[in-house]
Amino acid sequence: MPSRPRLRGVDVMAPQYLNSPRTHRGVRSRLTLLIAVFLTIAGCGGETFPTGTGRVVKVVDGDTIRVRLGSKTETVRLIGVNTPETKAPNKPVECFGPEASARTGELLGDDAIVRLERDQATRDRYGRLLAYVYRVSDGLFINLSLVADGYGRAMPFDDTPAFHAQFAEAELAARTARVGLWGACPQ
Repeated sequence: MPSRPRLRGVDVMAPQYLNSPRTHRGVRSRLTLLIAVFLTIAGCGGETFPTGTGRVVKVVDGDTIRVRLGSKTETVRLIGVNTPETKAPNKPVECFGPEASARTGELLGDDAIVRLERDQATRDRYGRLLAYVYRVSDGLFINLSLVADGYGRAMPFDDTPAFHAQFAEAELAARTARVGLWGACPQ
């Protein structure tokens, strides 16, 4: 019998090995295991982020809203912006907090339709959805608008890097012009 090529000690041309029922069972079980592992990994892509459009049902405060997304209502934290507190249980109402909440209400009142976009992080430690929010009627980027108009500070996080530079520039311009909280609140 002529010499057959060998690969790491396995005779790859050996017909008796390839046709054995034991080999088919082994291949089938390995293939089944491989498919199961693949499907498990594919399903572990993290939490599904409700994207698309929704209707604002409530403005909680300057940087938090409630949005109806399909059949579910989500609490959404606007990322990249931090407005003065009005609803924190252990904090007093902060300077310009009521104005920031009112401004968010003006921008998103009357059942506004919004588009949500995510960054790297999907939820904060309170379970709120983290999103960039755009008003569908005119495309206004709500998060950035609040910073640019002085209703909030830029709030960069490592897991929400998409617009760091734009938020920093908007805050600097608002500070320089002393608009919103930058003119009303002692620093």
